Amino acid sequence: MANLKLTDVEKTYGGTVTVLSDINLEIETGELIVFVGPSGCGKSTLLRMVAGLEKITGGTLEIDGVRVNDVPPSERGIAMVFQSYALYPHMTVYDNMAFALKIAGASRAEIDEKVRAAAEKLQLTNFLDRLPKALSGGQRQRVAIGRSIVRDPKVYLFDEPLSNLDAALRVATRIEIAQLKEQMPDSTMIYVTHDQVEAMTLASRIVVLAGGGIAQVGSPLELYERPNSTFVAQFIGSPAMNLLAGRIVGTGKVTTLELPEGGGTITSHYPSKPEDKGAEVKVGIRPEDMVEAGDDRFAYRGEVEITEALGEVTLLYFRKSAPGHDPVIGKLPGIHKGLRGQEVKLTAAPEKVHVFRDGVSLLHRDAGVFVPGVQPH
Repeated sequence: MANLKLTDVEKTYGGTVTVLSDINLEIETGELIVFVGPSGCGKSTLLRMVAGLEKITGGTLEIDGVRVNDVPPSERGIAMVFQSYALYPHMTVYDNMAFALKIAGASRAEIDEKVRAAAEKLQLTNFLDRLPKALSGGQRQRVAIGRSIVRDPKVYLFDEPLSNLDAALRVATRIEIAQLKEQMPDSTMIYVTHDQVEAMTLASRIVVLAGGGIAQVGSPLELYERPNSTFVAQFIGSPAMNLLAGRIVGTGKVTTLELPEGGGTITSHYPSKPEDKGAEVKVGIRPEDMVEAGDDRFAYRGEVEITEALGEVTLLYFRKSAPGHDPVIGKLPGIHKGLRGQEVKLTAAPEKVHVFRDGVSLLHRDAGVFVPGVQPH
């Protein structure tokens, strides 16, 4: 398998429209890297540049240390699974999976061995004689994946492979892809999706793209627990992280924050510097980290406008404090009745309270964070 290195990669159209710039990323052998970001951020464009389907207009792409900017797609050792299955309707599953090997001139014995091995991994052995029209959407997508496996490529590229499936099939096929990766631990995979559940459950690392660049790279839990900017904080997680206006009133290893909008005071384990005292900041708290407050130290106090009882959790939507502001959302475990129209105080443990100054987390402000000039979708 292979490792990839992108150095100062950029993509422009007509020399004036820049879609991607300053893309610097190393992908190690055996990683499953997921590209996520809002619509139009360049996820699929970057994937197609790796595949050779889009020209790289700046920087270099290396596969196993070899510069491949001008290498044709067929010679890069890459297999791609598209959003559309693109199966030949008149061919059986076996023939669809075998087609690329036949074109490459492989022997009949080699073709049969590779097709049947891939079919076994993907639980398609009993469907090899069927036409695509006799398969479910999930089975067709597995055939498309199998067509890539038989080629034994250096790198697998997945371009939103589950977006055409319904919700139940998406979950089932996502699990199958995770199981497939377990069976192929040395395979390098790059996966594009707009679904953060896919990203969080499949990725060894997530690359968040926005505003033409990389906003943050890290493991799923790193991005969830320690986002480097308000953009990433609100993009990763559902419902999105609450961002409350605040002011730093105490500095040190523990930062004390005053929240005028909600009328409370709270502490955070984010360290702050003496010069931060008095600074206006955004205080981030995920809805699922909020709990009802029983005393005067609370992060937010407001009137519950709408509740959604989902059984395992209850979502509380608070009345907007001002036009244009996002509503504060609480996600309390269990069933909570009779809160609609009531005033509720919420707080969070200090280790769950994030602090951002000028859009950048206090934990990452010395790391040269790129803050996208766009709003997450």
